[in-house]
Amino acid sequence: MAPVTRKARFVHTNREQEEESSDEEPVEEEQEQDETDEDDEEEEDTMKESIRSSFEKEEKSAKEKKKEPITISLKKVCKVCKRKGHEAGFKGAIYIDCPMKPCFLCKKPGHTTMTCPHRVTMEHGVIPAQKRNTRTSLDYLFQRELKAKLPYMVKPKYVIPNQLECGNVRFHIRRITCLEFHPTNDNVILSGDKKGALGIWDYVKLHEKTVYDSVHNCIVNNIKFDLKNEDKIYMASSDGTVSYTDIVTGISSSLLDLNPNGWNGPNTWHMIYGMDLSNEKSLVLVADNFGYLYMVDKRSNKMIGKPILLHKKGSKITCLHFNPARPDLLLSCGNDHFARIWDVRQLESGSSLADLAHGRVVNSAYFSLASGTKILTTCQDNRIRVWDSIFGNLESPSREIVHSHDFNRHLTPFRAEWDPKDETETVAVIGRYISENFDGIALHPIDIIDTATGSLLAEITDPDITTISPVNKLHPRADILVTGSSRSVFVWKPRVDTEEPQSEQLKRKQREFIYGSGNGRKSNGKGPCNDSSDDDDDFGKGGKNKKVTKKLETKFTHNTTKGKGKSKK
Repeated sequence: MAPVTRKARFVHTNREQEEESSDEEPVEEEQEQDETDEDDEEEEDTMKESIRSSFEKEEKSAKEKKKEPITISLKKVCKVCKRKGHEAGFKGAIYIDCPMKPCFLCKKPGHTTMTCPHRVTMEHGVIPAQKRNTRTSLDYLFQRELKAKLPYMVKPKYVIPNQLECGNVRFHIRRITCLEFHPTNDNVILSGDKKGALGIWDYVKLHEKTVYDSVHNCIVNNIKFDLKNEDKIYMASSDGTVSYTDIVTGISSSLLDLNPNGWNGPNTWHMIYGMDLSNEKSLVLVADNFGYLYMVDKRSNKMIGKPILLHKKGSKITCLHFNPARPDLLLSCGNDHFARIWDVRQLESGSSLADLAHGRVVNSAYFSLASGTKILTTCQDNRIRVWDSIFGNLESPSREIVHSHDFNRHLTPFRAEWDPKDETETVAVIGRYISENFDGIALHPIDIIDTATGSLLAEITDPDITTISPVNKLHPRADILVTGSSRSVFVWKPRVDTEEPQSEQLKRKQREFIYGSGNGRKSNGKGPCNDSSDDDDDFGKGGKNKKVTKKLETKFTHNTTKGKGKSKK
């Protein structure tokens, strides 16, 4: 019996141990929960302390900031040299020079722009053109027998279009970059803008205007008429294309595309700036921003040969011009500070006939429009240079005329252009950058210059136009001046001084303007035309003068006709 009882006792003890262990398990779990609760409380306490400390630090920093005194610096800072103690730039109609820099007008030290002798008299330091020597017996007889008996001057009096006739306000949605007259219709004006649109306006009928806003995707730099078909024009753009457009229908075909693969960055994007036509050779010549020239046959509308490097590789060619009397001569200029004369029959890289050196970038270079013997250039060093003869010494210009056209990047480049009606080939027109004070209003005049003497024939202004007028063109047949100022086009005619009743004078002085409805779409920041800044000062407001005195009654009309150009490839 003993073994049995032992066995039973052994089993009983195991059950007791299991019961004891089962009773002890919840106690251990309760202890673990108490420990986790204590840990959570400690973490919460640390979090609260950290939050309190952060709040305290913020309160301290806020108090310290509040305690710091507010100081306003009244020291002048120059925008040119970034130094303190002085200022530079426009103040109303006055330009204040930086004392650390030379004169802004003539680029020479020792004086300021306001006291510059070239500002007081434009012909200062200019050597007038010498009179032509008598070479034939007829010239000798004229000088001896006839000239002394003539009661009048041989050179006719120049008629200046100095009165604002009409305007198309906000004709384009972006600034105007080029202008051109119709070859047969004297009243029709063509204009191109920064967004690639083409505007056509009859300023006599006033309301007849059309805008083709999809001819190009970028800046329209040149417009040339096809003289064999007056309804067709050639256009060169910064999108790298040359188009042949019908101005009646707006249908356009592409003659040349230098960017067939689209935008791949600025290092490979070609922009076309210079363009001119040769009707004798049936050629369209264009030049890009890398210094290359491209030739297109007008008959086949295809490119001839390979591109030719005319200027320094990587430098922009800004202008091309065929000699009107000698079609084999071509004039080019660019960012390499040179204007060059070429023979089209032997057009190769480095084969220029003459290299005309300049101080800075050359905006334009033109042969004289009648004889083709003179050259007129516009340079960014505020100089207009004149060569009296292409057959003489071309190492240095015959005259240098100091003129304000050194512009900022948000303006169309200034270009001095000949008057096509002037038989003496001495008159040129160009806009002015530095403003002048006209009866308390800061205005930017349009200058008519005598290139033979360097004198200022006229400065054309209107109190309603306070914006800069970098694009100016004189009519080839009529006494009319057309200017492109910001997004607007203005027409000027000679002032008529007659004895009329006051009521009739008011009717005659009443000017009529069209007010365009261009939208203000900006660039998306991608592509070659990603500069959204512009000189979009509106007519009669903005600029340096918000308040403009109305001297003449102005009538505004809201009317716009728009069309989309159709492309055909």
